[in-house]
Amino acid sequence: MFNGIVYNQGLIKSIKRNPKYVKGSLVIEISSNIAFKKSDIGESVCCDGVCLTLIRIKQDSFLFYLSRETINRSNFKNAKVGKIVNIEKSIHHGKKISGHYTQGHVDTTSIVNKIKIIDKSWIVNLSIIKKHKKFVVEKGSISINGVSLTISKVKSNSFEITIIPHTLKLTNLINLKKGDLVNVEFDIFNKYIINLKK
Repeated sequence: MFNGIVYNQGLIKSIKRNPKYVKGSLVIEISSNIAFKKSDIGESVCCDGVCLTLIRIKQDSFLFYLSRETINRSNFKNAKVGKIVNIEKSIHHGKKISGHYTQGHVDTTSIVNKIKIIDKSWIVNLSIIKKHKKFVVEKGSISINGVSLTISKVKSNSFEITIIPHTLKLTNLINLKKGDLVNVEFDIFNKYIINLKK
C-alpha cells in the first residue's frame, strides 16, 4: 500500500528478458538515491505507479521483476533505458498519509491530450475510455504515474488534473508532453463501492 506522495525518482539502467522467469516478463534495473537494505528484498515498491517486487540490490541500483500482466497493463510496455520513474516505498504503520491510499495496481493507461500552464501550475487533459469513466469523479482522487492527484474536471471522453509547482519539482510529471502514455490507478474506494452496487 502506498499514498502517492513521491519524493524520489530513479533512472532505468537496463531492461532484460530473463529466462529464469515466465516468458514475456522482464527484469529492470533502476538507479536512484533512495536507500534499500538486504531485508527489503521481496518488498513491494511503487515505480511510476506500478507495484513491483524488489529482487536484488546492487551498489547504486536495484532490480525489479515485471510480469507479463504488468507490462501489458502499464506504460512499462514502452519503457526505455534512460527513462525517469517515480519511486515510493510502501507505507508503514504510524506513517502520515497526506495523499490517498493506492495499491500500485494500475487499472489502465491514458494519453496526454493537452497541457496548459497557468501561474506555473499545469492543467493536464488526459483521455478516458467509456468503460472507465464511472471511476472518474470531479474532486475525487486519482493516481497518475504513482502521484496522488485530484481530478479537477470531467469531460465527455477526458478528464483534467492540476499539477502544482511543488509536485512538478519532485516528480517525473514535469517531463510530460502531448501524446505521452501515463499509468492510471483509480481511487480504490470508488472501485469497491461501484462493484458493490452491481
